Amino acid sequence: MPAHIIFQCPACQSRQMAIPEPESAAVRCQQCTWRRDEGGQDFRDGNVCRCRICGCEDLWRQKDFPPALGLAMVATAATLSCIAWAWYQPITAIVILMVAALVDMLLYTVMGDMLVCYRCAARHRRSAMDEQHPHFDLEVSERYHQQAIQQNRGTGK
Repeated sequence: MPAHIIFQCPACQSRQMAIPEPESAAVRCQQCTWRRDEGGQDFRDGNVCRCRICGCEDLWRQKDFPPALGLAMVATAATLSCIAWAWYQPITAIVILMVAALVDMLLYTVMGDMLVCYRCAARHRRSAMDEQHPHFDLEVSERYHQQAIQQNRGTGK
């Protein structure tokens, strides 16, 4: 399957999805003339090592699963469990929570990973990645968040 990159265009700020073919081809915005053509430098040993949108080397691994769907599943299980508990069905309430946990565990093992950029939040789906790629690090995230605040103060935004 080809790699997908979901990003916000640095020039026009529109939300885009790029499918570069081949994977190291230029990434373009379909709304404006912005493009980034440094694909060869964004890969090391065939794996993505830099963000294809901003060139940042700080990427983190995340499960490729829609967070809104996961939240909806948890909220539904919690609501159904509370209803069962209110109807004095504690076994049913516990079974609902256990089934939800089992589905979550199954999805966690089946779903693949994607890379997310700390700086621009671009999501690199179905991209080749090093198995040793780090998971989310709050310290690195906060550093980029503080840099964005400093830049916005400097530009008056």
